[in-house]
Order: sequence, then C-alpha cells, then structure tokens
Amino acid sequence: MLGYLRGLPGPRVLLWCYLVWYAFAVAHYFDPAPALWASSVGLSVIIGTGLYVSTAYAGKARTQLGFWPVFRFYLMPFCVSSFAALIKGHGFVLIFHPNLADNLTALGACAAFVLVVVVCKRASSGSSSVSSDGLDPLKRPS
Repeated sequence: MLGYLRGLPGPRVLLWCYLVWYAFAVAHYFDPAPALWASSVGLSVIIGTGLYVSTAYAGKARTQLGFWPVFRFYLMPFCVSSFAALIKGHGFVLIFHPNLADNLTALGACAAFVLVVVVCKRASSGSSSVSSDGLDPLKRPS
C-alpha cells in the first residue's frame, strides 16, 4: 500500500479525491432504493462501453488498454449517476453540500488523503530521491 501511495501521480491523486468526495456524499445521503442503483449500473454499462469503444478503437488499430483505465470507464458513470440521484432535492449546488460543515468535512477528508500521499512520497525520498521512471516523485509534472 505504501509503495502504491509513493508512486501515485498527481492526476490519480485527484481521481482518488473524487472518490473520497463521492463516498462522503453516499454515506450521508444513502438511499437503498434498488431502482436508483439499477439505473446507475445500467448507465454505467452503456456509457462505460461507449468510452471503451471510443478509446480502444479510436485509430485504425485497436489500442490495448489496461484493467484500471477500463474499470474507471465504468466506475465514473456509475458514481456520477448515483451521486446525482442521491443529492437530488437536498439543496446541493453543483457538487457542493448544502451546508458549509459538510463541505469542509469532505474537503478535509480529501486533504487528509493528499497529506498521506505527500508524507509517503517524502518518506521514500529519504531512501531514494529518484523513482523507477527516473523522476523525482516530488517533482512530477502535473
């Protein structure tokens, strides 16, 4: 786990923060209605497949994609559709909670995750300042 966090590039840290924000909203506004979750799965399959096809077959030759990028093609539409259904009628503005305390708590959870990643990267830089790709893990381009 520490090795994963040490090697986590900035864009993936951002994706994890999206997931933290989503999880916070789900925990606070969870609705067990099967129709909500079934719709989210259905949209995920339709949109995820479209994303996969548009990416893997974008050129003349098929592009081989790894498991995790394809997984994200399906996870993101699921999260977006279920998030939208869960927050409907709760006073959200875009993705922001209706009260400051919840926004600060969710933001704090994201900041805590980023802090853990930064601490892991700094701890590893003491033993080796260069990662396997030859770049300083603290100075990766974003």
